[in-house]
Amino acid sequence: MNEELDLLNPPSTDFSMLDYDCAYIPGNKVRMHYKYVSNASKKFATAVITRGWRRFGKYFFHPICNGCSECKSLRINAKEYHFTKSQKKAIRRNKNTKIIVQEPSLTSAHISLYNKYHAHKSRTDNWQHRNISQREYHENFVDGAHDFGKEVLYIVDDKLVGVDLIDVLDDGISSIYFYYDPDYARLSLGTYSLLYQIKLAGILDLPWIYLGYWVDGCKAFAYKPKFQPQEILEDFPHISELPQWHAWENTTDT
Repeated sequence: MNEELDLLNPPSTDFSMLDYDCAYIPGNKVRMHYKYVSNASKKFATAVITRGWRRFGKYFFHPICNGCSECKSLRINAKEYHFTKSQKKAIRRNKNTKIIVQEPSLTSAHISLYNKYHAHKSRTDNWQHRNISQREYHENFVDGAHDFGKEVLYIVDDKLVGVDLIDVLDDGISSIYFYYDPDYARLSLGTYSLLYQIKLAGILDLPWIYLGYWVDGCKAFAYKPKFQPQEILEDFPHISELPQWHAWENTTDT
């Protein structure tokens, strides 16, 4: 029993950031609560992500914004998932795309692709952008992976065209971050990467895909409700409390 409690309460440093401008709701401010865990177990990661937390590197976090609770956690029911016609087309478009699942890594191709993707999003969607350094990339996407963090590489004609960072948990797969080469937009790699997560969950007999946050009306999250069936978690319960997930449907044209 004590060992289980230790896994759920590892040594950590807890802190909150000062308020900053919200990227999802203009005019709002964001405050994040962080838990820095140098040696997180899969059991701990599963417990907090099931309760709406997210992970970048060794940092686990969730919003504690003053007067706002618009960030809702979503998860896909992978056991009952059925691909739509448009999703099946995305799968066919990638019949020649090679997939490699491995521990997160850092190469010059990763850095170049990440910066190319964000420069593109800066032009098309007004994302704030500056090139990421190798140190920043390592801290965000390689460090803290332990035995549960993975990367899914998408390769076309021996070229890296997409990187999907995920956590493989005890009860599902948590989507951390995906970026791709905008020159290959025709392949719908964003959709395809999530469909592959669902396939991988089936192979591993895992019931859930944790999608992270959804904010009503936010363009960046508009794709998430298209992957049904889903459940929604409207709060961030303490580790000692059971999370209350509820069936949720908010579809657009699929």
